[in-house]
Amino acid sequence: MRIPLSDHFDYKKLLRFTLPSMITLVFTSIYGVVDGFFVSNYVGKTPFTAVNFIMPFLMILGCVGFMFGTGGGALIAVTMGQGKAEKARSLFSLIVYVSGLCGVVLMILGLIFLRPLAVFLGAEGQLLEDSVTYGRIILLAIPAYILQYEFQCLFATAEKASLGLGVTIAAGCTNIVLDALFVAVFQWGLLGAAVATALSQVVGGVIPLIYFARPNNSLLRLGRTRFDGRALVKVCTNGSSELLNNISMSLVSMLYNFQLLRYIGEDGVAAYGVLMYVSLVFQAVFIGYSVGTAPIIGYHYGAQNSPELKGLLKKSLVLLGGFAVVMFGASYLLAQPLSFVFTGYDKDLLALTVRAFSLFAFSFLFSGYVIFGSSFFTALNNGLVSAAISFLRTLVFQVAAVLIFPLIWRVDGIWLSMVAAEVLALGVTVIFLGVKRKRYGY
Repeated sequence: MRIPLSDHFDYKKLLRFTLPSMITLVFTSIYGVVDGFFVSNYVGKTPFTAVNFIMPFLMILGCVGFMFGTGGGALIAVTMGQGKAEKARSLFSLIVYVSGLCGVVLMILGLIFLRPLAVFLGAEGQLLEDSVTYGRIILLAIPAYILQYEFQCLFATAEKASLGLGVTIAAGCTNIVLDALFVAVFQWGLLGAAVATALSQVVGGVIPLIYFARPNNSLLRLGRTRFDGRALVKVCTNGSSELLNNISMSLVSMLYNFQLLRYIGEDGVAAYGVLMYVSLVFQAVFIGYSVGTAPIIGYHYGAQNSPELKGLLKKSLVLLGGFAVVMFGASYLLAQPLSFVFTGYDKDLLALTVRAFSLFAFSFLFSGYVIFGSSFFTALNNGLVSAAISFLRTLVFQVAAVLIFPLIWRVDGIWLSMVAAEVLALGVTVIFLGVKRKRYGY
């Protein structure tokens, strides 16, 4: 049953509305892990390292869709809250068309600069060739990848989060089945894993495009629009925090890989890859909840409903606290079996990965609040504050920590730097929430 954005949200209704978004993001993260599982177990350690080595660059390009989705979703939700439904649909069309064009441009640039970038980051020999092989295939699907990210956010704004979940499941199943077929059965190796992922991204990006281009019963539909430079600037400003967050994470991942190659070698990059796979799944709960609540927050801010905004913030903080405790506990209980799935063939690599988990797990106690805080200000159309939180969390604090901590604790310092960055970012988030409370009436 559809839950209108204009409703009053208690805990039960809030969870019902956001659950599809959470499951969508978790499932997206899980099927992203499938490549790692098949490559690690059926192709080898060096190709597995190559996937993790080049993935941050590919994520930077794909997450442009997250910028358009979160920033555009916030503006569309506020516009609907003001009672301007026709304008909201026009904005929706403009955002989708522009993001698709950006995808084509980024695909071309990515194909040109892929090899030079891999060389610059330190790849050589077989690691370089495997990174380029995997990256070129994924780049061909970048336009669809951008649309997939974008629609994951916009389905919630259209009050069709459950449909978005269905599309994600379809894309995920495509990746899982094709990975098993291409890698395990046909033995196409790294090339097969890349093709499977690229085709799944096409499914995730094209199906929503077809749905919104046809008559439907959602709040949004693709149609005629007009260019609105001011609106696009607002969308990019609103969504800049999410884009910056993902770009910063990718850049920092490259720095982590560099440090790990320096301190340990390829085993360090492989262990970090496993850590990031599991982290993506766990963090997806926080991101999915934030994406799910954003249109509600934007709608009630547009409608100037301060009591509902206060209630949404309070309930969200309580729910996020519960999620954080569960994530922390699960990371300890599942550290050994999850590490074994990817690295059970190598005793030393397994021990290194489990050790990393034991230190990294503490980050889950803090990261959910920071992710929500950034998304909260995006929903309020304050892209500057949202970007500041993301920039400090994912770039400034992590870069400083990953450069300094290893000098004191060596390899353990690399894992602990992630925890330190989350703690510092939480402090910044609390300060911003306090300072901006009167302005937005929450």
